[in-house]
Amino acid sequence: MSTLTGASAADELPGPDGKRPLQGDRASTGRLGDRLFGGAATVSGIIVIAIVSLIAVFLVVQAVPALMDNRASFFTSRVWAPGGEQPAFGILEFLWTTIAASTLAMLIAVPVGVAVALFLTQYAPTWMRKPAAGLVDLLAAVPSIVYGLWGLITFGPVFKPFQGWLEDTLGWFPLFSSTGISGGTIFFIGIVLSIMVLPIVTALSREVFDQTPIAHKEGAIALGATQWEMIRTAVLPFGRPGVISAAMLALGRALGETIAVTFLVSALSDGTAWTWSLFNGGETFASKIANNAAEFSNPGKTGAYIAAGLVLFVLTFVVNSIARVVIERRKAFTE
Repeated sequence: MSTLTGASAADELPGPDGKRPLQGDRASTGRLGDRLFGGAATVSGIIVIAIVSLIAVFLVVQAVPALMDNRASFFTSRVWAPGGEQPAFGILEFLWTTIAASTLAMLIAVPVGVAVALFLTQYAPTWMRKPAAGLVDLLAAVPSIVYGLWGLITFGPVFKPFQGWLEDTLGWFPLFSSTGISGGTIFFIGIVLSIMVLPIVTALSREVFDQTPIAHKEGAIALGATQWEMIRTAVLPFGRPGVISAAMLALGRALGETIAVTFLVSALSDGTAWTWSLFNGGETFASKIANNAAEFSNPGKTGAYIAAGLVLFVLTFVVNSIARVVIERRKAFTE
């Protein structure tokens, strides 16, 4: 113990970085900064949770009265006639169109995104990696309305012959049966959505694969593994939680996409024959709400649309919650 400073000899020894530990005002300032930052982070987290909770409460409070007056099955009916003395509305069509298009988008975007991420991190030469990654990331900066116009004007005519070929070849299967619709089908929307969410899957997968420990990869190569065997045994297992989380985040984006789907989708009129085919038309939750925003001035109809929005809110919340659980249970890619 020093008689002059009151500090022990251990306290005065330099730290691992060769510098003496902070003392006096400097230490107090550091602890104060930590407390301020921790407090700000806590308050921010509480505010976000409060906002999400208030949104959920608002949706429930506004939707319950309309659901209580609903004369049709909310989850199994295609009828959409809110308002009036006997409102009747169901979300079967919106639910199927939303989930089918988003699932199809994931089936296309996730394998392609992972393949691109593996190419950029494991195969591409160093001079190509950053420019190629930047080009892929630029897709995320393209506005949704541009994707909608591109799909409607440029991609639509190119896709029609392919759709006709699929209908002729696989029409015996219910999911690919012909419906007579050649425009904005669920299959077509799913392809456009896959292009929109591809940057999310690619960017997050690329970051995860880049964090694979060098020792794991060199160890696999030293044991005689080929390049692909090294990727399969070292890179992919290490990055699996990140890829799953990226897919979940991209799915949340696809579920809530509004503008592009509104441009492309072919809505079915009441009484039109409806099937489970991916070549059928329909409306998603987001496009239905966006197309009928003018009806929100009618209190009787507003509750029905808010009820549909509540289902979409729950879907996206569940998807992101699953992604969060996966990250918490498998944090190997952050270690």
